[in-house]
Amino acid sequence: MRLSNVLAGAAALVGTGAACYVGLVTGRLSLDLGVGRRTRPLGPLVVDIAAPREVVYAAATAPYAERRPRAMAEKVQILERGDAMVLAAHRTPVGGGLVAVTVETVTFTPPERIGFRLVRGPVPYVAETFELEETAGGTRLTYTGELGTDLGALGQRWGDLVERSWVATVRRSLETIRAESERRTAGKPTPHP
Repeated sequence: MRLSNVLAGAAALVGTGAACYVGLVTGRLSLDLGVGRRTRPLGPLVVDIAAPREVVYAAATAPYAERRPRAMAEKVQILERGDAMVLAAHRTPVGGGLVAVTVETVTFTPPERIGFRLVRGPVPYVAETFELEETAGGTRLTYTGELGTDLGALGQRWGDLVERSWVATVRRSLETIRAESERRTAGKPTPHP
């Protein structure tokens, strides 16, 4: 075997690996093999917000409203809308100029719950909820979820990478919801349950 053939084969393997990585990270390549499925919890992440539950719910669901700012429309595209559910494509910068696109169903139970289920993304399974509970100081928003990967230990390592980015994105979303809810409530008294 000639060295040029070995180098060409190695280059092809590296190129294929890089293409698969970019495809998985951006959500363009979605694999759901159902083989060696492992799941892990996401969260809980808890944020106390000095705003009434209805205000927090409105801030959390704003990206899915029929009327929303252009900046939100660039990050979240509504693909289909039903009575208590939307199918939405979420765009999230992941570094290196890459943008991850995940497609999720989002279900609404006003004013206490928002559910998310992954349809297409970097892993085969994610289910999440935002639970909103009234408190003496306003609202407690609790995020919980579960992330699943295939291919046993190999998939679990991939899940470690995805989880870090996923949870960081959720933390930013929770902070945005907190800030927007408290901004909307500024100067208004918070009712106590």
